[in-house]
Amino acid sequence: MTTTALSATTLTGDKVRNTAGEKLGHLEEIVIDLDNGRVAYGVLASGGFMGLGDRFFAIPWDLMAVDTDNKEVVVDISREVLEKAPGFDKDNWPAIHDREWVTDVYRYYGSVPYWEKIDR
Repeated sequence: MTTTALSATTLTGDKVRNTAGEKLGHLEEIVIDLDNGRVAYGVLASGGFMGLGDRFFAIPWDLMAVDTDNKEVVVDISREVLEKAPGFDKDNWPAIHDREWVTDVYRYYGSVPYWEKIDR
């Protein structure tokens, strides 16, 4: 049976790896766009040790795939791209509803924001 829906709490905390098999961190949070009823992005925590010193990265949801067999999230992002990505720390989250900021995140990863696809 194929899994087509999971609760957000089932996914948060799962390991995140890229398509090359490199471990990048874990899924810290899932941000929902209430106006459009869609997942806006996932927040990847990376680089810390046991939650200390983690750097957070907003990753467009369309770049994430859930591997239910291995209980992890797979992203199509190289480690080098992630290391240069705009990030934030746990005490200084950006305004998650700031459409301009989220648009910049999508563009950094080469994705078209889903709301631009909806508006067309």
